[in-house]
Amino acid sequence: MKVRVVTLNVWNTEGEERRLDLINQELRRLNPDLIALQEVVQTPRTSCVERLLNGLGLQATHQADVQPKIPPFADRYGGSAVATRWPHRFVECLDLRLPEADDVPWATLAVSVGVPGEGDLLFIGATAAWRLNAEAARERQAVAITELDARQRGPLPTIIAGDFNAGPSAASIRYLTGLQSLGGRSVRYHDAWAIAGEGSGHTWTVDNPNAEAGAEAIVGQPDYRERFDYVFVGGRDAHPKAHARITSAKLAFDHPVAGMWLSDHLGLVVDLDVGRD
Repeated sequence: MKVRVVTLNVWNTEGEERRLDLINQELRRLNPDLIALQEVVQTPRTSCVERLLNGLGLQATHQADVQPKIPPFADRYGGSAVATRWPHRFVECLDLRLPEADDVPWATLAVSVGVPGEGDLLFIGATAAWRLNAEAARERQAVAITELDARQRGPLPTIIAGDFNAGPSAASIRYLTGLQSLGGRSVRYHDAWAIAGEGSGHTWTVDNPNAEAGAEAIVGQPDYRERFDYVFVGGRDAHPKAHARITSAKLAFDHPVAGMWLSDHLGLVVDLDVGRD
């Protein structure tokens, strides 16, 4: 079964209002089967999920739909959402705010997706602490995400997609890709870009005018470019009787549309061949 995955940090409600409709236009063009979106504002007054996914025919779940209590700043910075072509069942929502990283409301959201003719697949829309000096928090968050997978995974390889706010050399990412352990625990997921990516893969870069001011404020160094956004795929050790072969990985939302850059992040579009062996 061919499965297309898209992830994008939609940059809450910054910029011009028509930006969300242009993201929807691009999502229609990409025609994904699984979508992970970050910084999606969803309140009684502002419903961005509907605008972003209008006409795509997907089932969507936002963290606000399942959290017992909405965290502070959600009306400003939004939260995580996932959408799937096939029906999904909500599994778990992790509030990963920590004492050293408690200033954003983003959660990690997991759903079980029934892939026709193949079985159930756990799809996790994730994000992590954003500050440059918050890698210790990101390490703990990465471990919590993999523990969620261990509790809930299905027979098909788990897919984890989102904005991890860390480059490939960071400990949190090295842990996810099996290059180091954290707290005596080790796992192994395939980084789709490392396997099939075309080019640098930078998704938060001064080449994008929407990110330039943020990079100056947060990093304060010239020509900043980093790969923050990922699609991770579960490996053989966790799914010995199934496969999710990564056939392509490309940047998405990496150019202006109608004269406008659509987010401060670039997105990813990853194609997989998923099935039982």
